[in-house]
Amino acid sequence: MYLKRLRDLREDKDKYQVDIAKYLKITRQQYSLYETGKRDIPIDLLNMLADYYNTSIDYIVDRTDEKKTYPKKN
Repeated sequence: MYLKRLRDLREDKDKYQVDIAKYLKITRQQYSLYETGKRDIPIDLLNMLADYYNTSIDYIVDRTDEKKTYPKKN
């Protein structure tokens, strides 16, 4: 699945793929495969991205248009 929102979120923060890859502790090439949809993103990385962008996984994968994050569990 191509994740246009993932790219849009990254660009909205004026970040490069290499910046996000460093945050995720992966290579830029691996991140590029996730962003272009050539490889599925593991759930742990999706969680990290949702936290980084202060949004929900549902927003990243285009299941909702609500950008606001869900409340955290105690």
